[in-house]
Amino acid sequence: MIDDCLTGRIDMVITKSISRFARNTLDCLKYVRALKEKGVAVYLEKENIDSMDSKGEVLLTILSSLAQDESRSISENSRRGIVRRFQQGKIRVNHKKFTGFNKDNTGELIIDEEEANIVRRIFTEYISGKGCKAIGKSLGADGILTATGNEVWHESVIKQMLQNEKYAGDALVQKTITLDFLTHKRVKNKGQVQQFYVEDNHPAIISKETFQAVQTETERRSGLKGDDETGSRYTNKYPFSGKIFCSECGAPFRRKNWGVNKYKKPVWICRTRLDKGPKGC
Repeated sequence: MIDDCLTGRIDMVITKSISRFARNTLDCLKYVRALKEKGVAVYLEKENIDSMDSKGEVLLTILSSLAQDESRSISENSRRGIVRRFQQGKIRVNHKKFTGFNKDNTGELIIDEEEANIVRRIFTEYISGKGCKAIGKSLGADGILTATGNEVWHESVIKQMLQNEKYAGDALVQKTITLDFLTHKRVKNKGQVQQFYVEDNHPAIISKETFQAVQTETERRSGLKGDDETGSRYTNKYPFSGKIFCSECGAPFRRKNWGVNKYKKPVWICRTRLDKGPKGC
């Protein structure tokens, strides 16, 4: 609408009130002035203000400040209501952002069996030894699409699914939060506000035992990276990956092609020795 005003397609904007026109004082005055320079009037019905009037801007400054404070109050009241529902275990889950669920006519989560089989496959393959990257490649090779319709299953997507407690029927809320009521920008909750964990909130696709087994396996694989900055990413590409370790420094062995031309052959070697030389191990 603002673009249409600036290009001459609109010569007057009529809106219900200041709070409907802009969220804060700064934006309100910025756009009113920009439109006024182009000869476009802004009329606010509730406040009976015309921006072309000589007293209009003074009134706009005062009233928009009040409107901003009102928006803050409404936002805080709304947030208190949401938190109260969380405390009572009343949670609504958005099913469109993860595979395996749908909603019935009452808005309750139900299992989508076709997609749930994909979820079970991912958890099963991970426990059996596959890495996230390998799982993603196998899903893509079978023509299976992600929840958002992408053909490529990124490693991060698989990792997020394996860490999503909702597949075990539970729900952790307030993983992300909105800090600023004006911008509505969401950020990761790193302790700014309390989180709530609700058990058995909805039907489970996998058992809690399977979910916990995956978390334990993830921790085990993370431990294979070692303490140095050159830690390796877990892979099950070869039979000995993540299974043999150096008796001197404890680092896992890597598979590497050693030699040249016809003498080249695969060998397993200490990661520290490979990265820092014989004296580094």
